[in-house]
Amino acid sequence: MYSMTGYGKGEFRAEGVEVRVEVKSVNNRYLDVAVKSPRIFLAAEERIRALVREKISRGHLDVFVSYTDKRDRSRVLSVDEAVAKSYFAAAEQLCGSIPALPNDLTASVLLRLPDVVRAEEQSGPDEVLAAALDGALREALDALSEMRHAEGERLKADLLARMEQISALRDRIAARAPAVAEEYRKKLSERIGEYLGGKVDETRILTEAAVFADKYNIDEELTRLSSHIREFRSVCESETVGRKLDFLIQEFNRECNTVCSKSNDKEVTAAALEMKNEIEKVREQIQNLE
Repeated sequence: MYSMTGYGKGEFRAEGVEVRVEVKSVNNRYLDVAVKSPRIFLAAEERIRALVREKISRGHLDVFVSYTDKRDRSRVLSVDEAVAKSYFAAAEQLCGSIPALPNDLTASVLLRLPDVVRAEEQSGPDEVLAAALDGALREALDALSEMRHAEGERLKADLLARMEQISALRDRIAARAPAVAEEYRKKLSERIGEYLGGKVDETRILTEAAVFADKYNIDEELTRLSSHIREFRSVCESETVGRKLDFLIQEFNRECNTVCSKSNDKEVTAAALEMKNEIEKVREQIQNLE
C-alpha cells in the first residue's frame, strides 16, 4: 500500500556532469506531473513524465531538475530585453524623484545586472547529460516510492484498526437488533392492555409486532456490512488501493445510513452513529492512498 505524499532526491555525477532531481508528491485524483527544469531539458520533459509513470500511478508530482556541466560546450548568450527595460525604467523613475541624481546606467552596466544575460547551450542534452538525468530521476523516484510505501503501511495499520472498530460496532448492532421487535411487542401489549382494561388481542399484537419487525429489519444491511468489511481487508493487501477503497467506503456509508434510518432503538442508533464517525475517518485517510 502506498501513500500519495512523499519526497525523493537523486543525484548523478559522471564525466564533469552533475544532475540533481527532487520529486515532491501530494494527493490528487489522477496522475499529474509538473516539471520545472532548465531550458536545456525542455525536450526531455516527456521522457521525465514517462519515467514517472513507470513508478507512480496517482498523485500530483512536482519534479525539480538542476545541473552543473563543467565540460567545454558551445554556449550562446541571450539577453532578456524585458528585464533590461525594467531596470532602465526603475533607474529613470529614481532619477525623476531625485533630480540631482544622474542616470549613469549604460549598456555594459545593464549586462552585468542579474537575469539580464543568460548563457544557454545551443542544443539539448547530449548522451552524457541525458544519462545523468535518467540516473538522478530514477534515484529520486526510488526514494519517493520508499517514503510513500512507508507512509502507506502506517495508513494501512490505522485503516485496519478502524475497520476492527467498525466490525465490533456492526456486531453490537446485530446482537441488539433481535431484541428490538420483542421489546416493541411487550410495550404495545402493555399500552393496549392499559387502554382496554387488561383485555388484549394477542393475535393482533403479534401481527403488529411482525409488521414492525419487517419494516425495521436490518439483517440485509448487516450482512452487506460484513461482506464489505471482508472485502476492505482483502483490498488492503494490494499495492494500489485508493480508488477501490474509495468506492467501497461509499457502500459502507450507504448501509450505515440505512441502518440509521430504519433504527427505532436508541442503542442501535448510537452504535450506527458511532460507526458513521469511524467510516468518515476511514474515508479521510483513503484520500491519501495511491
